[in-house]
Amino acid sequence: MHVEKESATSLSLGRNLTVGLLDHLGKAIVTGFYDNKIFPTEAALADQYKVSRSVTREAVKMLTAKGLLTARPRQGTVIQPTLYWNLLDKDVLRWLLERKFSLQLLRQFTELRVSIEPKGAELAARNATYEDLQRMKAAFQRMAEAEHGHGDPTQADIDFHISILLASGNPFYYQFQELIRTALQTSIKFTTRINKVTPNLEAHENIMKAIFDRDPQRAYAAMFLIVNDVLDVIHAQEEVNRLGGQ
Repeated sequence: MHVEKESATSLSLGRNLTVGLLDHLGKAIVTGFYDNKIFPTEAALADQYKVSRSVTREAVKMLTAKGLLTARPRQGTVIQPTLYWNLLDKDVLRWLLERKFSLQLLRQFTELRVSIEPKGAELAARNATYEDLQRMKAAFQRMAEAEHGHGDPTQADIDFHISILLASGNPFYYQFQELIRTALQTSIKFTTRINKVTPNLEAHENIMKAIFDRDPQRAYAAMFLIVNDVLDVIHAQEEVNRLGGQ
């Protein structure tokens, strides 16, 4: 990757200009800044951000690899429809969090969680090692402490869910960690605002107990209950919004 020294005209991009430009352009694309606009040429970007063509070329190449851009004959570089974005990429997921809150996006996140996390809990009940169980227990204890004002409840909740993906023993499940992390960050804020309560500690403990008891069916059901409850809240809010728009 090409790295230029920071100049007075590009301070906002940080010390690594390529990474800074990647982040700035990626966020602008995902949040809709370029909607209904022609994406700038590499020369125009280099002039706008006062960086070399090699920096803009590398940033555009990285955005193309993430599915956000594509080069078309006689059209230049254009923004791809959302369908083609690499939505499991941690940068793309991070940029999605910068968008205006979307109930539809949260529902889509949660629909995928319903497909992934219950099965992950079932596998954890079968495959979790001693180290996996201790990691899970530590995350749950932080959730309990956070309920009494000690620590970050959102981060503890996220770490608990991620620990279960890791305990599944299937590396493909663990690859979903950034998706689950992003989905939970959005989901916890939404459900807390709607329900006026923090994540259900007892329901999370039921998952952990089932995994510790090596009971796959119970672990699946307990995780399904948590995630599907979120989906029910989203569906209810969508119905409220639909009726309100009539």
